[in-house]
Amino acid sequence: MNIKNVGVVGCGLMGAGIVETCARAGYVVTVREVNAELLQQGLERVKKSMSKAVSRGKLTQEDMDAALARIKGTTDVTDLAGSDLVIEAVVENMALKKEIFARLDKLCAPEVILASNTSSLCITEIASVTGRPDRILGMHFFNPVPVMPLLEVVLAFQTSAETLAIAKAVGESLGKTMVVAKDMPGFIVNRLFIPYALDAITMLQNGLATREDIDTAIKLGLNHPMGPLTLLDFVGLDTLLFIADAMYEEYKDPRFAAPPLLRQMVLAGHLGRKSGKGFYDYS
Repeated sequence: MNIKNVGVVGCGLMGAGIVETCARAGYVVTVREVNAELLQQGLERVKKSMSKAVSRGKLTQEDMDAALARIKGTTDVTDLAGSDLVIEAVVENMALKKEIFARLDKLCAPEVILASNTSSLCITEIASVTGRPDRILGMHFFNPVPVMPLLEVVLAFQTSAETLAIAKAVGESLGKTMVVAKDMPGFIVNRLFIPYALDAITMLQNGLATREDIDTAIKLGLNHPMGPLTLLDFVGLDTLLFIADAMYEEYKDPRFAAPPLLRQMVLAGHLGRKSGKGFYDYS
């Protein structure tokens, strides 16, 4: 199947990154948001990101202009009907995702692949509301999408070999390195990352070390580009809590149980960089 037109549902942080990455790779992209205000914010995010790439010499102004010309924003989900591939990138809410996939299943031609950018939810359950479970899979990008080289491809129970091959070809065209995971909560990255992240928070909560020393120890001791608490501020503490709770619900494994400090910070609105304050102050 020759993929030329990519639809994206959601133009938030992840959706905007997916839109930019696909447009820069030469795809015609239609992105849908629920209202004009959110759509405009998302498209401005795309433009700002590309402008930054131009200023850093990573992208020419000519290529930026061409990529922007390939992007169409809409608030009407029916505008996605002509897509060859649709990538859903809305909030991590199973009911919402199933509603979207059921609608896309009716709108799009039977051969169109429908993918979810979920980082933790069950792809097989999402696929169950469609009449094309063999054409459903996870395409989990990482933030910031234009920069991070990894694409985690997640196979639902009925995902076909052809669907996987097409998703891999798209991923390669986007310049991504792909890993393939079975449909188990957390897949590869979060299955390993979440316990590590929660342990770092517990360590801070219990006063074993300061936030700076925890981050420095991991950076210099394990050669990570950033420490766990700095990384969590970048990811978003609300996102971490949602994924941890979803994985704990599935596995009932105490490794995925969120420590009280994380829950308190989220309740207080200390979500990390996006709120101006998390483990560190960004105000």
